[in-house]
Amino acid sequence: MLAGDYLKRGVAEFIGTFALIFIGCGSLIYGDLVGAAFAHGLVIAVMVSSVGMISGGHFNPAVTFAFLVTRRIEASLAAFYWLVQLAGATLAALLLWWVLPPGGKSTLHLGAPAIDHTINAGKAVAIEAVLTFFLVWVIFATAVDSRGAFKQIAGLGIGLTITLDILMGGGLTGAAMNPARAFGPQLASGDWKHFWVWYVGPLAGATIAAVAYEMLYLRDQVAEPEGQDMAEMSDGPVETTVVVVAPETSHSHDGEASHSADGGTDASH
Repeated sequence: MLAGDYLKRGVAEFIGTFALIFIGCGSLIYGDLVGAAFAHGLVIAVMVSSVGMISGGHFNPAVTFAFLVTRRIEASLAAFYWLVQLAGATLAALLLWWVLPPGGKSTLHLGAPAIDHTINAGKAVAIEAVLTFFLVWVIFATAVDSRGAFKQIAGLGIGLTITLDILMGGGLTGAAMNPARAFGPQLASGDWKHFWVWYVGPLAGATIAAVAYEMLYLRDQVAEPEGQDMAEMSDGPVETTVVVVAPETSHSHDGEASHSADGGTDASH
C-alpha cells in the first residue's frame, strides 16, 4: 500500500511538517513574536501551495482529524498521515537540537509551547481551541468548499490565518494549533509540562470548525474520502484523487482536481 498513493502523500506530509517545525521553531531563537508568526505562516503558505495537490497539505494531525470526522479522508490514510506528521516534527526538532546554539536550546526548549504565567491550563486549552477553529474554518472555506478558491488563495489564506493566530496567542500558549508542532519539540527537549493542552485544544477546535462548516455549508455535497481508490491513484494522475466531492457543485481539496469535479485537502501545519 505504500507504493504509490501512500508513499507520495506520506512524503509530502513529512516534508511539509518537517519544514513547519524546522523553520517555525528555529525562528523563535530571535525572540521576535512578529517574525515567528510570519515564519510559521509563510512556511505553511508555501508548503500548502507546493504539495496541496499531492497530500492535501495538512501537516497537522488536528486538520487530518477534522477531515476524518467529516468523512473526507479514509481512516487508514488518516492514521498514516498522523504517523508521518509526528515523525517529520520529531526529526526536525532533533535537527534543531543539534544545530542551534546551547543558549537557544535551553531557553526555548526547541520551540516546545508553554503557558504564560498569567493564565491557567483551562484558559490555554480554550485559546488553542479557538485559534485552531479559525484555522480549520479557513481551510474548509478556501480549500474544501466548491465555492472556495484553492488554486488562487488557499495556501496564502491558510498561512495568513496561522500568522494572525500566533500574533494573538503566541505569547499566551505558543499558538501551536497543531499536535505535531507540540510533539516534536516536546519529545526532543523533554519538556512535557501541560503537554495535553496542545492536543485537547487543537483537536476540539478543529472538530467543531469542521463539523460546523460541513453542516452549515456542505450538507448537500457528498464527499468521497481521500485515498479511497489507491489503484486509481497509482495508475493515473495524482491530482485527481486528493479529495473528490460531489459532481456539479463541488471540487476537490486539491485545486487541480477542481477541473474534474463537473464530471464526477494536507495545512497544515
